[in-house]
Amino acid sequence: MMPHNEFLRDIVADLRMAASFVTILPVASPKPAADGAIARATWALPVAGLLVGIAGAFVYKIASRFGLTPNLAALLALAATALITGALHEDGLADTVDGLGGGRTRERKLEIMRDSRIGSYGVCALILSFGLRWSALAAIANPWAVALALCAAHTAARAGVPAFMSLVTPARPDGLSASAGSPPGRSVAIAIAVGTLALALTLGPGKALVSVILLSLAGLILARLAIRQIGGQTGDILGAFEQLGEILILLVAAAFQIGR
Repeated sequence: MMPHNEFLRDIVADLRMAASFVTILPVASPKPAADGAIARATWALPVAGLLVGIAGAFVYKIASRFGLTPNLAALLALAATALITGALHEDGLADTVDGLGGGRTRERKLEIMRDSRIGSYGVCALILSFGLRWSALAAIANPWAVALALCAAHTAARAGVPAFMSLVTPARPDGLSASAGSPPGRSVAIAIAVGTLALALTLGPGKALVSVILLSLAGLILARLAIRQIGGQTGDILGAFEQLGEILILLVAAAFQIGR
């Protein structure tokens, strides 16, 4: 049986690894990234997402206190979340749409996804992503409700990533996703449980169920596209999945006007 202190150290190390994996925060874990350590730490991705959501909520609250309109406050909140993540997921979305939409062969699609330049498909995807999330937050308006929505979106959008990594094999052997490894069942289950709990506590059971259904459908569609077109998933595909999750959850939150 693992000693209590060692168990806590492993939890903290996993949290730091997850945070350093999806944000630019200087919290790199001393735990070695080899031998599946990153895959095991994926259970903490939704917890890292919660930190991002809290940061966005804080910026929205401050902006509202200074008398800025919901439109401006929402834009600043999105800017804060993109800054703290280094726009990692937005980059993945743009590369995914460019690759899946622009290449004719598997090899060409993967080449496009690795290209640091952004194409017209990617630009359109980013405009839609920011536009939909901005509109949803501005429609919610109430700072407390926005905080709940942001925390739910950033937590739950990352909760499905370990399952996606586990169920869809990497498209190439040398990419970021391949080097991370396949998350074990325990990490997948914990991540899903954390994400589901976050949705239930913020949106309520009914809206949480709608969000879970939409997230599952989005994941299945994206997985099918990725498998058919490039033979599996990549780090960019995972980023696109996270972005789809954020968009869908914020739209559900706006549609039901939580907190009012």
